[in-house]
Amino acid sequence: MTELARRTRLFALEVLRLSDVLPGNPGARAIANQLARSGTSVAANYRAALRARSSAEFRAKLQVAMEEADESHFWIGLIQQAGYVEAVALERIEREANELTAILVASLKTARRGVSSGR
Repeated sequence: MTELARRTRLFALEVLRLSDVLPGNPGARAIANQLARSGTSVAANYRAALRARSSAEFRAKLQVAMEEADESHFWIGLIQQAGYVEAVALERIEREANELTAILVASLKTARRGVSSGR
């Protein structure tokens, strides 16, 4: 397993744990569901990218993983702004969402240039 595959999987687990501790009110549940979908999708799509059958498929899956990481970052920020979880408790997962997005953006740029993607 690559380091990025490991990080995306751990991120998915952290997202699921965060989703589980959100309040049961309708707004928080809606955010929890959205976050659970986007956060786990980062890992699933990165894994799919690693198993891609073509460069185009690799780039497409990487693009989806990047978009889902960015969406996860949005939901985590919304959880903080809504006051559902203390900001300090969200620092690590928010930082990881931001870092994963940046790594995936850079990987996608590299893949688009046709430079070896390290796959």
